Amino acid sequence: METLKQQYDLPARRCRMAGRVGLVTGGGSGIGRATAILMAQEGAKAVVIAGRREQEGQAVAAECRALGAQSLFVPTDVTREDEVAQLVETTVARFGCLDVAFNNAGLQERRALLEEQESSVYDSVFNTNVRAVFLCLKYQVPVMLKQGAGRIVINASVSGLRNPNAGLSLYSASKAAVISLMRSAAMESAPRGIRINAVAPGRVVTDMMLASGIADMSAVAAALPIRRMGKPEEVAQAVVWLASDEASYVVGHVLAADGGFIAS
Repeated sequence: METLKQQYDLPARRCRMAGRVGLVTGGGSGIGRATAILMAQEGAKAVVIAGRREQEGQAVAAECRALGAQSLFVPTDVTREDEVAQLVETTVARFGCLDVAFNNAGLQERRALLEEQESSVYDSVFNTNVRAVFLCLKYQVPVMLKQGAGRIVINASVSGLRNPNAGLSLYSASKAAVISLMRSAAMESAPRGIRINAVAPGRVVTDMMLASGIADMSAVAAALPIRRMGKPEEVAQAVVWLASDEASYVVGHVLAADGGFIAS
């Protein structure tokens, strides 16, 4: 039977999260799941998993505990202010602080031309991708200010920097808004001891990517300079680096983990 380290192809422990309390929204699958597991593997004291799918969230929390971190799943709809407030309150009440937050929850619309999209779809995409980030920052930043320090990473997308596909205009616009929101928050928070950055994944194999309607995944991979799709674990490495002391001078930055897509 494979060990967790073999299953997730994790590198040797470097303890970049040693003793810290991390929070991952949308932590039940994909990039969120990979990041939560890496936080635990990197020595986190505790990892809180937030999301709407309890079975998946509980499974990730169990995996984090198997790697030596305390962990719990908190059922959360990050578009609801009361639930975000409760999530942060629960984290601090249970573990005493909040050192690192990865605001990862996201939604991509069904691929269609702009004029074919319903306004209700706009609301869903922007509520999940923008409003939720605002709410998370609204409640995470005050806690970190009281502590005197904190690190926040937001999951953006290369689509917010360069729209690669027709039919995903709402997703692309929401991620551009997230990047602008992150930069403003970073400028406000950096003088007060909180570093805020974003990661911008490119073509990464996740459930959302697989459901995006791409007909030929091999053709997409072949068009990338690196000639392959990315793995959630590779984006997780970027997230944990941004949240670590190794990135202590990095503020308001968008780190593209994209196999060279933006540069091409």
